[in-house]
Amino acid sequence: MKPTIGIVVCGFMDNRQFVTNSYIQSIRYSGGLPLILPLVRSDALLEQYTGLCSGFLFCGGGDITPLLFGQEPQNGNGHTSITVDLFQIRLMKKILASGKPVLAICRGMQVLSVACGGTIWQDMSLIPGDTLDHMQKSASRADVSHRIRTERGSLIRRCAGPSIFVNSFHHQSVNTPGKGVAVTARAPDGTIEAIEVQGHPFAAGVQWHPECMYRTSREMRALFQEFVARSLTS
Repeated sequence: MKPTIGIVVCGFMDNRQFVTNSYIQSIRYSGGLPLILPLVRSDALLEQYTGLCSGFLFCGGGDITPLLFGQEPQNGNGHTSITVDLFQIRLMKKILASGKPVLAICRGMQVLSVACGGTIWQDMSLIPGDTLDHMQKSASRADVSHRIRTERGSLIRRCAGPSIFVNSFHHQSVNTPGKGVAVTARAPDGTIEAIEVQGHPFAAGVQWHPECMYRTSREMRALFQEFVARSLTS
């Protein structure tokens, strides 16, 4: 029996909810049964979502409404949807409380941190000092952009090793990690590239897009396969 992986809808546009196909296929080829979880405005249904699935995947998407992490909008802040934000943050909190595995990608990683009380850099230009260009403009989203270094003893190191090349498509990043959230990888400029919730069986976030590199990177396949395997035993 394949573990059911709830893929949380990426966003809401023109009265259509959507999930990018690469997330679905990465779960499928890693041995999971992908199940798309649409946006709903019901705590009772969120409870049912949490009970229905063995693991959860939070995807990339737009920016998070700054008021939800205690800030006013600043220059560089992009398009937001407080309806999507509240749905994802509420669902994330229920999943974390359940102890079930969760893998959070790009915006998903930021949702994970905010759900734990963390803050976000609203734009990379607001970070003091020099930063890399984290919004690559390559011919393929599978192309690599920069290197990251992982922390010893972390989930991401077990899957990917001490140093790997990743792609990069973000103008925001985690600033202050949430309560109980450990930083487990950084880019050469110090940007937080991976986080994990301490004491949780598997609650990890990555800032890059491993689903785009699934076919070309052994490390990205290992990350998804570890996530699905943990979901099978949850």
